[in-house]
Amino acid sequence: MTSFWSLWIIILTVITFIGIIWVLFGNRKTTSRGENQTTGHSYDGIEEYDNPLPAWWLNMFVITIVFGVGYLIVYPGLGNFKGVKGWTSSGQWDKQIEKADKRYGELFASYGEMTIDQLLASRPAIKMGQRIFANNCAQCHGSDAKGAYGIPNLTDADWLYGGTAQAIKTSITEGRTGSMPAWKSILDVETVERLSNVIMADNTREEKQLPSDKTFQQFCAACHGADAKGSQALGAPNLVDNVWLYGVDEGKLLYSLFEGRGGVMPTHKTMLSENKIHLLTAYVISLGDGVERQ
Repeated sequence: MTSFWSLWIIILTVITFIGIIWVLFGNRKTTSRGENQTTGHSYDGIEEYDNPLPAWWLNMFVITIVFGVGYLIVYPGLGNFKGVKGWTSSGQWDKQIEKADKRYGELFASYGEMTIDQLLASRPAIKMGQRIFANNCAQCHGSDAKGAYGIPNLTDADWLYGGTAQAIKTSITEGRTGSMPAWKSILDVETVERLSNVIMADNTREEKQLPSDKTFQQFCAACHGADAKGSQALGAPNLVDNVWLYGVDEGKLLYSLFEGRGGVMPTHKTMLSENKIHLLTAYVISLGDGVERQ
């Protein structure tokens, strides 16, 4: 936060506190003006007595003000001032993670020593992996791991970067960055539409055929392969199957060709320990192996 906005927040906060104190004590009464004296206002025939606030009520307001001032001294709340305690939410999170690691570290270490096949055969391990998935992966891939528009389904047999345990573990650990270049500035509309027709035709045939279009071979085969079956090394999808990240639709395909696509799978090595990633890898593999998930 810049110095200007920090000062702006501090000034507004201080003014607010002063205003609250003025409203409270500026309108404070210690005694009533007389027995059954009213304020003179009538609301649907209901009149308000002109009596001072009960002492306990007034004291509660004072306590909350004192608490608020004390809180802003100890904890951050006044712009860039971090408070005398130096508390931060990230620091609190780190302490909680450290505490949890001490408590469950041995358990995760025991799972880390097991092979993937052993983890797949362990119901507690799979349930642990499911919880890790729910906390770190379900936000994108869904609680059922079936993905969404532009996000891979983890329960089928189609893998952009490979479905082996090592490939999945690498994806989780290091992340992935996919990029489909936009061709609108290189190819004319007619050529792009012809490419779309070629790809869609190959995709809808019962017997898949190699793309014979010279333009496809010139501009697309380098990534997707001469047979259009993709490349796991490059993360280039198979174009002759029925698994499409953005939908089997000619309009979406044209958009992909004209505008390109980009996807990012974030790295988790800074968020999850190696043992947790090992567990998570086993859980993801179990999704396609029929292992009971509940």
